[in-house]
Amino acid sequence: MSSVIFISLLLFFFVPYSFSRESGQPFCLRAPGPSVPDEDEAEPDSIRKSFLECLPTKSPEPDPSWDSIVFSFATNPSEYTQTLQNRIKNRRFNVTNTPKPAIIVTPKKESHVQAAVRCAKQLNIHMKIRSGGHDYEAVSYVSSEKTFMVLDMFNFGAVDVDIPTETAVVQVGAQLGALYYRIWEKSKVHGFPAGACPTVGAGGHISGGGYGTMIRKYGLTVDHVIDAKIVDVNGEVMDRKIMGEDLFWAIRGAGGSSFCVILSFTVKLVRVPEVNTVFRVQKFGEQNMTDVLAKWQSVMPTMDNDLFIRVLLQPVTVKKEATIRTTFMALFLGDSNRLIELTTKTFPELGLKKEDCFEVSWIQAALYWANYDVNNTKPEVLLDNHSDKVKYLERKADYVQTPIPNEGLLEMFKKLNEVGDIGLVFNPYGGKMDEVPADATPMPHRAGNLYKIQYSVNWEEPGPEATDKHMSQARAMFEFMTPYVSKNPRGAYLNYRDLDVGVNSGDGFNSGKVYGEKYFKGNFERLVKVKSVVDPDNFFRNEQSIPTMMKTNI
Repeated sequence: MSSVIFISLLLFFFVPYSFSRESGQPFCLRAPGPSVPDEDEAEPDSIRKSFLECLPTKSPEPDPSWDSIVFSFATNPSEYTQTLQNRIKNRRFNVTNTPKPAIIVTPKKESHVQAAVRCAKQLNIHMKIRSGGHDYEAVSYVSSEKTFMVLDMFNFGAVDVDIPTETAVVQVGAQLGALYYRIWEKSKVHGFPAGACPTVGAGGHISGGGYGTMIRKYGLTVDHVIDAKIVDVNGEVMDRKIMGEDLFWAIRGAGGSSFCVILSFTVKLVRVPEVNTVFRVQKFGEQNMTDVLAKWQSVMPTMDNDLFIRVLLQPVTVKKEATIRTTFMALFLGDSNRLIELTTKTFPELGLKKEDCFEVSWIQAALYWANYDVNNTKPEVLLDNHSDKVKYLERKADYVQTPIPNEGLLEMFKKLNEVGDIGLVFNPYGGKMDEVPADATPMPHRAGNLYKIQYSVNWEEPGPEATDKHMSQARAMFEFMTPYVSKNPRGAYLNYRDLDVGVNSGDGFNSGKVYGEKYFKGNFERLVKVKSVVDPDNFFRNEQSIPTMMKTNI
């Protein structure tokens, strides 16, 4: 596999859950101490100087602050290092030999972005775009190209909620926790159907499709985007009307950084009940659990759309014996009485009891899913951009379209114990996901899927041996699941970015099609056509970006 495996795109993809062997609970990822880049690896400061000379000539307005938003290791090493390190949430890409950008530009207003795009284009500097949330493969701040820069959008973090119109304007540097908090500030009966982890960045999450615990009720996050503001390859600011419906369609699920720099999304809020119910039920063992999981597979896609029950599977040791812990974690948009009535009738195998349930407000449900104590945690914690504990990690994704038979589930349990550290997360589909056409947005994996699998492994030990060990475990489990998941192509989810599904090897469309059809299925060719029109020279590119019809220069 080429060295390009060490890179990936913006983003931030939904629920970056891992598992704690001690508690058995999933947790969001939390932030690392800085690792200072080797000074010998820093790019010459001539790039920063050239960029600072260019910016005033390309800006639509005079600005005296250019020097304060452009960082290089040679000129301002502490600011450069802090800016780069603060938003890294996968320690695999926070080591000495990780490729570092020549400069980091941290725009504070639209004109900064416009000038940065124009200068990067004029100076032929490869631009990576980062909005500050989760990025499983670091495509937003690492590159396979020798010289590159990072446009870090974290200053674009505002969220403006308007309850009379039931909308919000969300800048790309905002994190989901801030969006949820700002909605809660103004309404106790509104919410937004996005990811469960509050430190996921809005920019990548929304542009990559996005989903959360209300997916069965309200569909994907991107289904609720009604406008966007972008800077195109020529440095022009555009909204939906100006950019046109083709580009607006493309940035709602195919990742914005293949086409432009996204500044903000305008989203439509959804109604939520005053009383919601959450629960977490854990069970141990394999033999008894196959029947419960088999029933979950059969009933969950057609159950009441107000109910979302995630399944988390993790190998554990109990009384010195290896076994599988199965956790059922749920959000129900309603009270516990109605929930108990529903599960007793349709899913009695779960054995849910009234005492397992907690009635909460919607904002408390957000805290619960982020693994906070809802009785002792104030919603303000959702504004903390660095509440995660960052570890080394790997993620992969699959879609299940036919129920895995009992014997397959048993073999899966055995494989989990054999592999050792990896966990599986099953996220149910059905409901609204069966109603929206596959080509409504670039993200096509909707009807026909029973659930999505996330493969999740975290580790603490530094060094290549530990990384090779855990990456091999993830790949072994992924390979084992081949007979049970989607085929021709085997589907992948952009926000669980995975370079193992393919990278652009420099031939543009041909290698792009390998990963492109896994992420986008029949929507891939339309995306290529949009890309070829709006960015024919492939300025906005990364290791898994949408290619043009012509040969790329990756």
